[in-house]
Amino acid sequence: MTDAQALYTSLQGELAAMLKPVEQPLVIKAEHKPFVILVVGVNGAGKTTTIGKLAKKLQLEGKKVMLAAGDTFRAAAVEQLQVWGERNHIPVIAQHTGADSASVIFDAVQAAKARGIDVLIADTAGRLHTKDNLMEELKKVRRVIGKLDADAPHEVLLVLDAGTGQNAINQAKQFNQTVTLTGLALTKLDGTAKGGVIFALAKQFGLPIRYIGVGEGIDDLRTFEAEPFVQALFAERERP
Repeated sequence: MTDAQALYTSLQGELAAMLKPVEQPLVIKAEHKPFVILVVGVNGAGKTTTIGKLAKKLQLEGKKVMLAAGDTFRAAAVEQLQVWGERNHIPVIAQHTGADSASVIFDAVQAAKARGIDVLIADTAGRLHTKDNLMEELKKVRRVIGKLDADAPHEVLLVLDAGTGQNAINQAKQFNQTVTLTGLALTKLDGTAKGGVIFALAKQFGLPIRYIGVGEGIDDLRTFEAEPFVQALFAERERP
């Protein structure tokens, strides 16, 4: 082994060690029924697509899944979820465009309880007139869910576009202050240059990285694993 190879191997080990503490897969606890996952993030980060992929993943694990179309400001987001739902035989609770997001999610939690659903995944707005409005809306959603189940939401998952660099850090900070995040999902991680943001997020927030999105396919939402992730970064660097 050359000195350069030894250094390379050592560097890989160091980087993997930095990410190991945030390698914490999402565990759906059976005692919470429904297990409520509140998904937050700005428009364009891949939030609704991530919800669809996550729903499919959980369904394949044998869970009964329901979706709540809480991004009521974007007709396209509601339609997208409904299409995902129809395609995968997953019920979707939705109201008209512009409806109160908290009321949609409240209805969904009640429906999920009545139907014996294992996991309810709730979409939320990604843009309102001002950031303050959006954050107030999310606080309200969180409060409303808590009225039906004091422990819910059981997961608050922030979806971030890995290609946005410093913006992703700022978003994590703001959403964490507002709704207290419990996990992250990073999308659009299909290039080495975008991988760096994970290290910054791990260092600054220490929040569990639940999933990474590496492509458009239904199976391209993967559970985050530190060592394979670092190996993939180096493998890309080594390609001619």
